[in-house]
Amino acid sequence: MSLMTGEQYIESIRAMKMNVYMFGKKVECPVDDPILRPSLNSVRMTYDLAQLPEYEDLMTAVSPYTGKRVNRFTHIHQSAADLVKKVKMQRLLGQKTAACFQRCVGMDAFNAVFSTTYETDKKYGTNYHENFKKFMMYVQDNDLTVDGAMTDPKGDRSKAPHQQADPDLFLHVVERRADGIVVRGAKAHQTGVLNSHEVIVMPTQSMKPEDKDYAVSFAVPMDTPGITMIIGRQSCDTRKLENTEMDVGNSEFGGVEALTIFDNVFVPNDRIFLNGEAEFAGMMVERFAGYHRQSYGGCKVGVGDVLIGAAAVAADYNGAAKASHVKDKLIEMTHLNETLYACGIACSAEGHPTESGNYIIDLLLANVCKQNVTRFPYEIVRLAEDIAGGLMVTAPSEADFRSPELGPVIDKYLRGVDSVSTENRLRILRLIENLALGTAAVGYRTESMHGAGSPQAQRIMIARQGNLEHKKALAKALAHIKE
Repeated sequence: MSLMTGEQYIESIRAMKMNVYMFGKKVECPVDDPILRPSLNSVRMTYDLAQLPEYEDLMTAVSPYTGKRVNRFTHIHQSAADLVKKVKMQRLLGQKTAACFQRCVGMDAFNAVFSTTYETDKKYGTNYHENFKKFMMYVQDNDLTVDGAMTDPKGDRSKAPHQQADPDLFLHVVERRADGIVVRGAKAHQTGVLNSHEVIVMPTQSMKPEDKDYAVSFAVPMDTPGITMIIGRQSCDTRKLENTEMDVGNSEFGGVEALTIFDNVFVPNDRIFLNGEAEFAGMMVERFAGYHRQSYGGCKVGVGDVLIGAAAVAADYNGAAKASHVKDKLIEMTHLNETLYACGIACSAEGHPTESGNYIIDLLLANVCKQNVTRFPYEIVRLAEDIAGGLMVTAPSEADFRSPELGPVIDKYLRGVDSVSTENRLRILRLIENLALGTAAVGYRTESMHGAGSPQAQRIMIARQGNLEHKKALAKALAHIKE
């Protein structure tokens, strides 16, 4: 089939019979649930933009495997230029949604699994790479959304997977059959899994031979028997049930995550990409993490563009736009945001081919990119809150504003610049609240810390990739030190 339209995507998800729970109850129709629908709209944007000629170069690519034009989120990177376009696409989508559009993790899993399976097959004579290519082409031909599942609950962090008191705290193989495997466990913090057709499961960390049952990667449809999603709680999520768009801040778009349970899920042989080859678990994790840390140099920057714009509008509406300190704060926000983008572009431009032929980013620069993302958005948010003022967190509800009795009073006393309506002033402040205070948990500030791995995980990779011995040699050469 050709590229799906946004409406076709929505209906394709509606047709799936997923097992979803939220607030202690089963959600019979997630597509139409008011809390969940904004996250689906964010994914829809990845389909809608791919239909527009002006975005074709960013949103799509020609697959070298099918010869057809495919959505870039299903593409295997063929050059450093592809890596750069990926970051530019993510910035565009961040600007259009001011939320997490959720397909990045699947795209990053695609490319990590592609190269890792190639090298696993080279050593062990397995058939994982062909399995993956068959799955990849199926996804491309049908323009599917794929989630990537890496993070296990982990239990006691001081113990290896096989040492846990409960073996299910890391997803693992519980049975190997002639026709496939059976797995059990869970994946936590799964952004966008609810809005995906398929999920690629990967190991969560490097493994030793004793953990071979946990060194597993595969793909299954999201409505596979045994898969259950428990939706994560977000700050102010029930505002979406109050029939108010103003108080939500960003009423059309959002993100959602879930604790995803795999209860004796069967995986057929042709959907298995790793099955006990423990030494390759670390490679898959490292490559996926690198790609995903690159992603944050695009998506977070696009959302940052919206937040900077909202802060500037708030300054206009407050009558403070000409104040020198406000101008300087907006400059600093822009400086930090563009620094994140520069890191995303740099690690892409320095990309190189793997043995399999697809391109991978410069891992050191990708980890520097994500390390900055754990810091800069917090400062951007602080400055946005400073510019917005206290009304951002003390404004009355939309219900009060619409009240015949209270509305005129609120309109009178909460007006800023006389030429701007009080309603518009409140709307922009609610958008800033949505981005800054965690009401959009999967989108900007709070996810910037632990998304794509904790800050310490990036520092470990920076130490590993930093080539300190080379730097020492440079210094010794210039100091004419002979040892």
